[in-house]
Amino acid sequence: MTVNMTKGQAISLQKNDGGSLTAVRMGLGWQAAPRRGLFGSRTREIDLDASAVLFADKQPVDVVFFRHLVSDDGSVRHTGDNLVGGVGQGGDDEAVLVDLSRVPVHIDQIVFTVNSFTGQTFQEVQNAFCRLVDETNGQELARYTLAGGGAYTAQIMAKVHRSGSGWTMTALGNPANGRTFQDLMPAILPVL
Repeated sequence: MTVNMTKGQAISLQKNDGGSLTAVRMGLGWQAAPRRGLFGSRTREIDLDASAVLFADKQPVDVVFFRHLVSDDGSVRHTGDNLVGGVGQGGDDEAVLVDLSRVPVHIDQIVFTVNSFTGQTFQEVQNAFCRLVDETNGQELARYTLAGGGAYTAQIMAKVHRSGSGWTMTALGNPANGRTFQDLMPAILPVL
């Protein structure tokens, strides 16, 4: 059963049977919003990028994004860069896979971001979402709609963080500006 998350909401990543999730996928999907022009409605391609920044004690220690597809320890993997969105027909256009059982013990948070590499604002994006899927069985656990448009080019989507012996996901949905994850670091640090 999917939980439709709201900004700031946290959910435990424990399975209903009491076990812990071992592998999750953070999926990102989007479409370019049609714009009305002199000659009718048209869309412009938008290149959104998903990234995952790994933190140890509030210090960034690794990142997974379109130019570094696998974390140094191999526990986090990006499936590849989608330059236009919409190909998933409601599915994931980009995804970051996290093998929670392999994440080194010193990594205590993984922050997921999305940014418009081509510089368009979220006013030009529609049907954008991030979702968390149990990678072992394909079940969608949580979905967060990146709604509201806005004159910003990025969003700090969500984070997974250690909670006791398991993990918790928190939907953040904080607007930011930047074309890459590096540009977003000042906006990420306050949510750690």
